[in-house]
Amino acid sequence: MLMGLDYGSKTVGVAFSDALYLTAQPAETIWRTSESKLRRTCSRIEELVQERGVTRIVLGRPCHMDGSAGERVERCEHFREMLIRRTGLPVEWQDERLTTVAADEILSESGVPREERKKYIDQVAASLILKEYMDAHPECR
Repeated sequence: MLMGLDYGSKTVGVAFSDALYLTAQPAETIWRTSESKLRRTCSRIEELVQERGVTRIVLGRPCHMDGSAGERVERCEHFREMLIRRTGLPVEWQDERLTTVAADEILSESGVPREERKKYIDQVAASLILKEYMDAHPECR
């Protein structure tokens, strides 16, 4: 099973593939009080890896529209290294451009009120990141 993550300054959206690696499903949003507080976030991710039998993690890479590295890449790279150390799993990059915008549109079209979307937007974005990865890497099936 694959895990998709959308890393943000105070949240990490989490999604999982299905057993056949055909779909990516939003699962949860991990909240923290500040960007530097990652211990509980990593612990929760480790729990989910064990519970779900995750074999690979896909992490959204924050890029500018021209494809160059965004300002958040350094923080994301630090988070990626922590995940590799703590889980022992490969952590692959996936371009996350426009996934939050697309996630907001999906939630809006689904009738989720604007004030409720914050609860779900990161996990929906994580599912889009994971689905894009699976579509680009059919060998992961």
